[in-house]
Amino acid sequence: MSIRAVVWDVDDTLFDYTTADRAGMRAHLAAEGLLGAYDGVEQALAHWRAVTDSQWARFSAGEVSFEEQRRDRVRVFLDRALGDAEAEAWFERYLGHYEAAWALFPDVLPVLDALATSHRHAVLSNSSLHVQDRKLRVLGVHDRFEAILCAAELGVSKPEAGAFLAACEALDLPPHLVAYVGDHPEIDWRGAADAGLVSVWIDRTGAHAWADAPVGPHRIASLAELPAILGSDTRFGAPSTFR
Repeated sequence: MSIRAVVWDVDDTLFDYTTADRAGMRAHLAAEGLLGAYDGVEQALAHWRAVTDSQWARFSAGEVSFEEQRRDRVRVFLDRALGDAEAEAWFERYLGHYEAAWALFPDVLPVLDALATSHRHAVLSNSSLHVQDRKLRVLGVHDRFEAILCAAELGVSKPEAGAFLAACEALDLPPHLVAYVGDHPEIDWRGAADAGLVSVWIDRTGAHAWADAPVGPHRIASLAELPAILGSDTRFGAPSTFR
């Protein structure tokens, strides 16, 4: 049976999160007068990403709420004992710079257009609905998806099978009729495959080794390759550069 629906990751799959985060944090640190504390912007960004990853892990484990992990990111990054209001205000100032740099990847709208009539579409993100719903609206693609599911509301995060199966349930389709497209080799690619979905890893930089790939998942360098994997009858698409 052919694939009936595509479930999408958002950050660094549809939305160029890495570029926006880098540009936003650079502008924010400059505005806050904090760049002098580091040997350069990249060192500051590396610290921010490490803090973000560690605090998100606490949220994923159920140790803190979504809002608490955001405030704790600020406290750990600044190494200060800030109150909730002060930490939240700092994060909101960062968000202003970050959101000014929001953009879709260039290959997103063409593939969504190409698959608009042949496949159903949904989103599954390890974020909150408050964040991703607004982001998709600002980026002009919210109406492309019939369901938007996020870890904060689901109570389960990728790579747990329950997150992927919740997306399939929202579409009322069995996993083998659903493809999942994401950028992370473990959280998205392996997680979706283990849950029984057709797993598609978008690896635009080709920086990851292919040697440890599990059997089954597809690896692509551009979303232009996706229609061929899905068996779409559209002429849009290109041969995979990784096969």
